[in-house]
Amino acid sequence: MAGHSQFKNIMHRKGAQDQKRAKVFAKHAREIFVAAKMGMPDPAMNPRLRGAILAARAVNMPKDNIDRAIKKAEGGDGENYEEVRYEGYGPNGVAVIVEALTDNRNRTASEVRSTFTKHGGNLGETGSVGFMFERRGYLEYALSVADADTMFEVALEAGAADVESDDESHAISTAPDDFAAVRDALVEKFGDPLEARLDWKPNMTTDLDEQAASTMFKLIDVLEDNDDVQSVSSNFAVSDEVLAKLSA
Repeated sequence: MAGHSQFKNIMHRKGAQDQKRAKVFAKHAREIFVAAKMGMPDPAMNPRLRGAILAARAVNMPKDNIDRAIKKAEGGDGENYEEVRYEGYGPNGVAVIVEALTDNRNRTASEVRSTFTKHGGNLGETGSVGFMFERRGYLEYALSVADADTMFEVALEAGAADVESDDESHAISTAPDDFAAVRDALVEKFGDPLEARLDWKPNMTTDLDEQAASTMFKLIDVLEDNDDVQSVSSNFAVSDEVLAKLSA
């Protein structure tokens, strides 16, 4: 099992954690706050803020929470967050990229390093695994919004690099610089997407057996439970058989 459906299933598994709604909302609020503070507090004038609001709406974050985060940034209140990227290896040499927004770089680095170590991995230097990934924009729409041909035509006309449709959804990939324009064009045509984000797509994968995959999922779970961590990307792959056993 590989490609779009592989990583979509892994993301669906991760989605089960989103029951921790308060923590999930807090992460989105932090991204909205940083986006509004770094640029204009008006989403119409701030592509990053538009993206942050879309992502928050996708997890059903209340509008009041979104507005509070923007107003907090407008008022100049709150912490000064720094964007930090960590790179390392999980079990069996799986490459991992962790992106964080932190007000205390030393604390976050210590916590991330400890998490890697406790789960059979190690934190590396910046650039140690980045060459195994490419930066991309990713959008996902429910299959019901359009047929595959229509989505393909609209997305490519808007500047997307690729569109993959299956029996559940449409997945649209873009170059990083084209992401905001493609996202805005698709939102205007089809409404809010299920997912809209910049992420890291692996250009090579590491296959894991059931035991190694279980440890890898635990590593991801603990990293994502960290308040400072915004996203975790990795290059591991599992077979349908292993995934079924882990999901049982």
